[in-house]
Amino acid sequence: MNRTLSSITRSALASVLFIGLALGNVSVAPAASQAQTEKVVLAGGCFWGIEGVFESLRGVSNAVSGYSGGSKATANYETVSTGTTGHAESVEVTYDPAQISFDQLLKVFFLVAHDPTELNRQGPDEGTQYRSEIYYTTDSQKRAVQAYIKQLAAAKTFHAPIVTKVEPLVAFYPAEAYHQHFMQKNPDYPYIVYNDAPKVAALRKTFPQLVKSQS
Repeated sequence: MNRTLSSITRSALASVLFIGLALGNVSVAPAASQAQTEKVVLAGGCFWGIEGVFESLRGVSNAVSGYSGGSKATANYETVSTGTTGHAESVEVTYDPAQISFDQLLKVFFLVAHDPTELNRQGPDEGTQYRSEIYYTTDSQKRAVQAYIKQLAAAKTFHAPIVTKVEPLVAFYPAEAYHQHFMQKNPDYPYIVYNDAPKVAALRKTFPQLVKSQS
């Protein structure tokens, strides 16, 4: 087809479409809108378990194990494990607020994923890298976290004060590849069996409506 004919054809089609729209007998499908996702970074002990819990939730499209609270230069497992870098083992959670609310994520974090009353430790793991902390990415997240902690404290939900720190996210550094989705890949690993699998079991029992359907 030559350029002249192609131009005429495009013009004719445009005219037909315009007339059709005016008469109401031509429908044009709206462009698909991209889902709006948000992120929050959560620290609550070994990142294997936190990641395993949150990647089980509907509306969570990604959960990445990593390090927050320290510099890029020392954001590696061997150095962070010394407890001297300022990092916390943490998980970056990407979620769709239309499918799961931030308040629901907070309930899972505080009531299932870890014990927010343990200072600089979680289960068998000790050190500042295992602290409880939430790194918020929006002011609304900050307000929601602070309000929920006050609510839990007023209700005396726990036997001891909540020690969870609340800080703005400065940087998140993904952990080494072998740490990613560790629980999914190593369900029979002893640490997972004794420390992390029970958390997912508790999630399914406590918040069954929030869990992704099992294929």
